[in-house]
Amino acid sequence: MTGKSKSFPLSLSSIGDKSSKAVAAKSLALTRIVATPQTATQNAAQNGMRTGSQIAAVNRAAQALQDLERPTPLVSGGVRKAMVARVAKQGVKDAKVLAAMETVPRHLFIESAFASQAYIDASLPIGHHQTISQPYIVARMIEVMRDNSQGGVLNKVLEIGTGCGYQAAVLSLVAKEVYSIERIKPLHELAKANLRPLRIANIRLHYGDGMLGFPQVAPFDGIILAAAGLEVPQALLDQMTVGGRLVAPVGSRHQVLQLIERISRYEWTTTTLEDCHFVPLRPGTAG
Repeated sequence: MTGKSKSFPLSLSSIGDKSSKAVAAKSLALTRIVATPQTATQNAAQNGMRTGSQIAAVNRAAQALQDLERPTPLVSGGVRKAMVARVAKQGVKDAKVLAAMETVPRHLFIESAFASQAYIDASLPIGHHQTISQPYIVARMIEVMRDNSQGGVLNKVLEIGTGCGYQAAVLSLVAKEVYSIERIKPLHELAKANLRPLRIANIRLHYGDGMLGFPQVAPFDGIILAAAGLEVPQALLDQMTVGGRLVAPVGSRHQVLQLIERISRYEWTTTTLEDCHFVPLRPGTAG
């Protein structure tokens, strides 16, 4: 793979490649003190911690310690390289996008129950009837957005549907500033929790109605929608720069990926790219 990708303040590759060793070492160190949730509850009661919230906190801590002892899935750089090779074989050619996909550890954004599937080319549930998009579609949408008249330069991009934060992390390696909106409060908090350890300086997360866009910081060189509406909201079209690109799934049962380019103040062109499948785009916010 050619070309250098921008580095995070904290090396993502080091996090991904060393996570299994770190977990194993930590697990070994803690083996002697790990208690079962039942034992932890008994200990809490014996020490005067009798409230439900206190016992629940101890149970969660004990469960977390137990989780450290469980075998971890393969999360090495080699696994990510194999995922990226499959994405490239499917037609994604942008070297900068492929490098970003290889850098971001997707397994850190996925629930532990699905961690072993982190690098297969499939969407996976993240809760609240939402999904993390399949690697190919993430790479494809970003590649299309970057194929602009500015030679791929993206000063400011907007993502509608933060989800677990994975696509925002990939975007942060190809754009100078990334703004991402999530309408479901628990997912907004999940994305913050997932991204915080990575210390990515150029992502701004916002809880709100994605169909309204983010007029306070518009215009954007690129906009990506991670949910499908019957049409792209006019508010988002108005927040594009002239020459900017918006990539979005459109449709109900039959969805297609669309590219919309703004060619003047009052003109946009639309190109249909390929079939796709996304969760529906909804207005408003949800707690």
